[in-house]
Amino acid sequence: MARIWNKFIPFSNGAGTPLKRKVFVAMSGGVDSSVAAALLKKQGYLVTGGFMKNFSAESWNGVVDKDCPWQRDMEDARKVCEKIGIEFRSSNFEKEYREKVIEYFFSEYAAGRTPNPDIMCNQEIKFGIFLEKALEMGFDYIATGHYARVVKSGTKNYELWKGKDIKKDQSYFLYILNQFQLARTLFPIGEYTKAQVRELARQFGLHNTDKKDSQGVCFIGHINLREFLKQRLPERTGEIVDPSGRVIGTHPGAWYYTIGQRHGLGIGGGAPYYVAQKDVINNRLIVDAEFGRLVYQTRVELSDVHWIGNEPAMPYECKAKIRYQQAGQDCTVEGSGDGIVVKFKRPQFAPAPGQSIVFYDNDMVLGGAVMEE
Repeated sequence: MARIWNKFIPFSNGAGTPLKRKVFVAMSGGVDSSVAAALLKKQGYLVTGGFMKNFSAESWNGVVDKDCPWQRDMEDARKVCEKIGIEFRSSNFEKEYREKVIEYFFSEYAAGRTPNPDIMCNQEIKFGIFLEKALEMGFDYIATGHYARVVKSGTKNYELWKGKDIKKDQSYFLYILNQFQLARTLFPIGEYTKAQVRELARQFGLHNTDKKDSQGVCFIGHINLREFLKQRLPERTGEIVDPSGRVIGTHPGAWYYTIGQRHGLGIGGGAPYYVAQKDVINNRLIVDAEFGRLVYQTRVELSDVHWIGNEPAMPYECKAKIRYQQAGQDCTVEGSGDGIVVKFKRPQFAPAPGQSIVFYDNDMVLGGAVMEE
């Protein structure tokens, strides 16, 4: 088989010749970030691998899955660095991760909202303190194993585009990036599919070629959500009611559920019910049938609106995703300042307050926001 790294498309973000550019690669021990580092080395960049220890069972005074294998992941990253001949460094950001991501995680559930820790981790850790540390140490760029692309537009602006592999595209989790961050970030595997990345790993002779992708909460991994939340949010029996207010069941705590959830309600018989609203003050879940008026919404209020480039003139028609693997939905963004709303052409299933909505123009990410009521 031909070596497919020769198909690598040069970065179009104004870096110029890469021969003397220094890149600090965020390496998780997985195949994606490993191939990203190997590609950059092959292209002539001066590459250093950086492992972040953000969470460990021994540092968390509570219940967490014992399988939080940071030692194994760090050793995998170190072995890859040795294989491709680059320096390896490690950093401990557990304090910052706890303050910025875990506290946010608990506070959002306590407020009856659904957090997105992956986006917060990107904002505060990977493209926050990791980028700051890299620049302080004299690196020109950071790089990650995200399936996304950075494209230079004109003489100043940078654009965020979807990864070529639509099934693995991670641009949804990166909409919070700004011009400063995009100008200093490389996504080497954004032009490849996952299958091609694994083939590249084999060609580079990497030991973690077939390592499974990480799952669960960013850097924490698989957790039993209820058991994890119980550390701060104890069980308290409440009512489950239908849209008319009729009590049809009970639950152990409204904060343990997410909007759109079907399983775990304990309501038997008849058509399935979905969580449509959460009243954490009165500890009550309001459920509705699959096509009930409370489950589907056509209008959602937004907060923390972020545009990667210039804010478009309102009203603005585009595509939007209210969850990671959803197809783009036709919508219109309206309003200004703190009064931004999105109106969908077709009703959307269970938009959850606290989750992110991301706007697209074909493959380009325009920006996004946090959904409210």
